[in-house]
Amino acid sequence: MNFLSHYYFDRTNSDANVVMGTVLPDLVKNAVKEANLYPHKNEFLFKGSPDEENLLIGWKRHLAVDLLFHSSDFFLEKTTELKQLVKPIVENTAVRPSFLAHIGLELLLDHLLVEHNLIQVNHFYEKLSAVKKESLSDFLEHCKLKNPEVFFNFLEKFVSSKYLLSYQKLENISYALNRICMRLWSKTLDEKQLQQLTFELEIFKDALKQDYIVIFKEIEKKLV
Repeated sequence: MNFLSHYYFDRTNSDANVVMGTVLPDLVKNAVKEANLYPHKNEFLFKGSPDEENLLIGWKRHLAVDLLFHSSDFFLEKTTELKQLVKPIVENTAVRPSFLAHIGLELLLDHLLVEHNLIQVNHFYEKLSAVKKESLSDFLEHCKLKNPEVFFNFLEKFVSSKYLLSYQKLENISYALNRICMRLWSKTLDEKQLQQLTFELEIFKDALKQDYIVIFKEIEKKLV
């Protein structure tokens, strides 16, 4: 799941550290691609610091949510459907339709949560801003993250730009998907293909909005 979908499960949580923890694995991966952190395997390192303990709680929530989501029938069915829609668009590119369908589904779930007013994006950013840099720095040091300054530069831009607000428009989701693909492949989508992608995302979204909340309810039950 993407950032806002992870936030959904802790949208009422008053602890900013837990909220940060729920998106921290993806923030780290976006900032430092080669980083592989496993704080849940060394929980004793965070004992005695309430902030770090709560960051770890959030981190473990992230892993649990992703595991439940990616192993669900919902994920398999919806990515299969979207893959068929995007396949003709990426035919003459290096982009894998299965990859585009996977990430496309996740961004559309974020989009629908915002559109249906189930989360407040500004509240999400407020929570991230409330986390003490020292606590987060100590947590990442215990995780043995190299180049933490790269991460903190990324985090500052991520929060200040409020980029996730742009997911309210489908054409912005298409551009975001293409940018993600550019990290992996040299030949991605041109302007015409991006317009076609937005068109197909609109069609898929109309069907998805009928039952998308089911997966959130299903995961929420299992998390409890």
